[in-house]
Amino acid sequence: MKRLLFAIFLWSGVCAAHEVRPAYLELRETAAGEFTVLWKTPMLGDARLALEPVFSGEAAMVSPKVGRRVPGAAIQAWTVRAPALRGQALRIDGLEGTMTDALVRIEFADGGAWTQRLTPARPAAEIPQKDSPFAVAGTYLALGVEHILTGFDHLLFVLGLLILAGSQWRRLLVTVTAFTGAHSITLALATLSVVRVPQTPVEAVIALSIAFAALEILRTRAGKPGIAARAPWIVAFAFGLLHGFGFAGALAETGLPAGHVPLALLFFNAGVEIGQLLFIAAVLCVAWLFRRARVSWLELVPPYAIGTAAMFWVFQRVASF
Repeated sequence: MKRLLFAIFLWSGVCAAHEVRPAYLELRETAAGEFTVLWKTPMLGDARLALEPVFSGEAAMVSPKVGRRVPGAAIQAWTVRAPALRGQALRIDGLEGTMTDALVRIEFADGGAWTQRLTPARPAAEIPQKDSPFAVAGTYLALGVEHILTGFDHLLFVLGLLILAGSQWRRLLVTVTAFTGAHSITLALATLSVVRVPQTPVEAVIALSIAFAALEILRTRAGKPGIAARAPWIVAFAFGLLHGFGFAGALAETGLPAGHVPLALLFFNAGVEIGQLLFIAAVLCVAWLFRRARVSWLELVPPYAIGTAAMFWVFQRVASF
């Protein structure tokens, strides 16, 4: 058991280290051929990821870079002159050696815009003559799927809900629907600036919600079921509101395209739901296989694994206040 707990603790540290938010590059044309640049890169501790945007054609810097730091990221701003930006190739140097992505948004004075997601496997793309809403939708849909599938804290909470809901399909469906509806509400409210919540405490309380789910699983298996076991949909909805603020924080750090905010929000949320459904389907398949194999020791491992990872995140996030 000691070895198991040590492995879980080590795994949770690795998960935390891999929670790197995307880089964000925004260019806005303020005069003919002149663009203000906002370049946000993730931080790993005190070090900024060594990423730099590079254009294939003329893009001369006409003002010095001004830098500042925000929690988890470094921000640089400057101005470039690029008379023929459309048709150039944009590359994020260094992206291929990382585990993060880069979201690019270029707004032209004539109302045109271009949004693209660059990845380590595809760190460059050509700036087209005209962007379309379909490109924005596809980019943010992919971001939503990626965010939930690499958001280990959200996935562990969903796993806890699945265990608490049990194998009854109606309970399971109501619980998942409650969680989905709740985090969709707060994601929209926070993204549209209707509600503002400080992100750092939210992340810490999200970790506590995961620990709570693990504790409720253990209490249920000890014959002392609480409200989470009797009515998991209530807990799913209550904590789902909190997790929605977490999703909104990630979306805010990524950036939203001006003129396409509702569209980007809609498809980001759709991507989150698709990723969540993929995870739930995988968990149910694995659970079915283990039941067929009659592996009993797994009844104790999940809550301990969930609780250990959650408490690691609690201490880590509280320490960052």
